[in-house]
Amino acid sequence: MRYVLDPGMDRATVDGACRLWADVVNAGGAVGFVPPVTAEDVRPELLKHLTAMSEGRTRLLAGLDAAGEVKATAFFTLNTHRLMRHWVWLYSVMVHPDLQGTGTGRALMASAEEAARAMDGVRGIRLTCRGGMGLEHFYAACGYKEVGRVPEAIRVGDDDYRDDITMWLPLT
Repeated sequence: MRYVLDPGMDRATVDGACRLWADVVNAGGAVGFVPPVTAEDVRPELLKHLTAMSEGRTRLLAGLDAAGEVKATAFFTLNTHRLMRHWVWLYSVMVHPDLQGTGTGRALMASAEEAARAMDGVRGIRLTCRGGMGLEHFYAACGYKEVGRVPEAIRVGDDDYRDDITMWLPLT
């Protein structure tokens, strides 16, 4: 797996990212949807990320396999507020279900940290994750610290509410 910051977003890459997103959701991943979804269901959300990329507000870190297929993603959103330009958001962190448990997620997070360290003036990474899935333990193992939690802020189904957990990785 090779990790590429700001890969070219040709049709094959966009379609591959849509397939990845749908596969992750349908395997139970907590990336903004609840299953079942299709690649076309997630495409509008990906297009929002792509628009932000074209405007210079978002950057994509893609994990590509030997064939160049998108198998992992992490999107950086840059802060525009003058008091918060020293940190970035990390969104839509995904690893294909077939690669989970292989170290690919840790490698993706290490590559994200490396990419953020190379961004001018960035001193931290902030992300949120859905409670009830153990994701905060994975991110903690990658060096992130839980810094906030909003109980039951995420509704994933009738009578199924999850905490919204904020994690922070200082880069200094």
